Amino acid sequence: MAETPHEEETLGKAFEPRLVRRLFSLARPYRRYASGAVVVLLLESFAQLASPLLTAAAIDLLFSKEKTGAGGAARGVDGFFRFFGVDLHAGHGIEWIAALSILMATFAFVFMMVMVWWTSTMGQGVMFDLRTRIFAHLQQADIALYDRTPVGRLMTRLTTDVDALNELFTSGFVALLGDVAVLAGIVAILFTLDTTLAAITFAILLPMLWVTNWFRKGARDTYRDVRVKIARVNAFLQEHISGIGIVQLFRREAVARQRFAEVNDAHRKANIDSIFYYSVFYPALDFLSAVGMGSIVWYGGGEVIRGRMTLGAVVAFLQYSKRFYRPLMDLSEKYNILQAAMASSERIFQLLDERPSITAPEHPVVPEEPLRGDVAFEDVRFSYTAGEEILKGVSFHVEPGRTVALVGATGAGKSTILNLLLRFYDVTGGRVLVDGTDVRRYDPVDLRKHFGIVLQDTFLFTGTIADNVSFFDPEMARARIEEACLEVGLGPLLARIPGGLDAKLSERGGGLSVGEKQLVAFARALARDPRVLILDEATSSVDPETERTIERAVERVLAGRTSIVVAHRLSTIVRADRILVLSHGEVKESGTHAELLAEDGLYARLYALQLKDREAAA
Repeated sequence: MAETPHEEETLGKAFEPRLVRRLFSLARPYRRYASGAVVVLLLESFAQLASPLLTAAAIDLLFSKEKTGAGGAARGVDGFFRFFGVDLHAGHGIEWIAALSILMATFAFVFMMVMVWWTSTMGQGVMFDLRTRIFAHLQQADIALYDRTPVGRLMTRLTTDVDALNELFTSGFVALLGDVAVLAGIVAILFTLDTTLAAITFAILLPMLWVTNWFRKGARDTYRDVRVKIARVNAFLQEHISGIGIVQLFRREAVARQRFAEVNDAHRKANIDSIFYYSVFYPALDFLSAVGMGSIVWYGGGEVIRGRMTLGAVVAFLQYSKRFYRPLMDLSEKYNILQAAMASSERIFQLLDERPSITAPEHPVVPEEPLRGDVAFEDVRFSYTAGEEILKGVSFHVEPGRTVALVGATGAGKSTILNLLLRFYDVTGGRVLVDGTDVRRYDPVDLRKHFGIVLQDTFLFTGTIADNVSFFDPEMARARIEEACLEVGLGPLLARIPGGLDAKLSERGGGLSVGEKQLVAFARALARDPRVLILDEATSSVDPETERTIERAVERVLAGRTSIVVAHRLSTIVRADRILVLSHGEVKESGTHAELLAEDGLYARLYALQLKDREAAA
């Protein structure tokens, strides 16, 4: 069965006008650099083309007694210099040639340096702007995008794909323009020098182009296969290195090594297949260029012997032919650069063109300051995919300052309720109200700043404890940060850890225990004094002692706030003002802890399983 390449490995066409127009619109802010680079590129190409002519003129001066045939003077390069008013035979010719050679080499050096500087500046500017634009777009994107798209793929957009475009701007496109300018100049010069010898020189172009096209097609397929295989190697390594503890626990090292050997061997074979095309392509081009050079020596040498062409002109043909064949040999590399850029731009623009569905209305309602915290769900229905309802007519009301707990089995719809309240998704039926206003009438950014949330999977960022509590907000007072930490019971940690609030945390809070990370997350939620506090399984990963610390903190900070608590461990919600028991997207039971126990329904059974033994022991 044929393997279908992953989106990351699919290749685009080498040239797509639609994408090219959008790509070069990215360089519009740097058009001065682009225009300047094109000008100095043409000047640098002109300086390059002068060198073989100067070499030929020097040879003709040194061997100025060539034979003259019946046709008159031998064909040489004098005409080019006489066109510019320079007679190399009028004394001091060799000095003129030496001076011009140094001058042209200096010009070529300066122009190349300026061109590289300007194109690199343009490329880096485009990369900076594009990465900033993609990151800003990802910040505004719907949560649904992250639900269906692996984070690694989004990281590829910001890194590898943007790098491919930088290579296009700095080396691919500019080098292609330079090659075209040089090739056009060489064609004009050679046909001016001698039409017949020029035709012989370019006779090998057709076989060169045929070999290049054969290489392009074969290399394209093998290049795709190599990328598919290396993607599988990377995926296997990422999965097994992240899960190395499980591999060792179940003693599957030998099996993992065998599976990796198979994946790695597939990558090796794909590379060997691609090597075949390279092993034929470059020697074939070298052979054809040698044939072309030999043809020049054969015909040109005969013309020199017969006195109809100067030796310098033949040398110029040889040097120009080498410069002509080299860009053709590099065509495959430029083709790959263009192809990779087209594929990367297709993926980047596809991401940027995806418009978020969760947006602010044209005339948003501004939430009251402070928010009262009145939350209501009215016959709410929701489905992530068509035909599969997650919530089926959920209705409840949370009065300001009250605490409501949501309990139920996994998949009952608890986290979905929170996502709808925070407007990460929009309802497919019914309404979600905050202070009596449909959340769809608020700007979601303005709405969310009134909420504090603590999740089961605590995410801390690289920085200090204070940075994580304030979320890098320089306007938050130090006293407020410290107060929030003490409120949730972080005092002992701050006293013990070197640096206290300024203690450095590594990625994801490395160096702290699970419970300590949760306490920092609680402090982060509480530092902004939110009117609505959401706890989503916030104590399910902590030990009993830390749970008691959090419970004591929660009792203090919930006072006066509307709170919605999601928990599997019912010890955290027994004092809630109201408990909603969810099952298959519906509210099956509702009441206080005591009322639900008296009903002897779902909640009572959950309580009996989790807390009865603990309560009896107490």
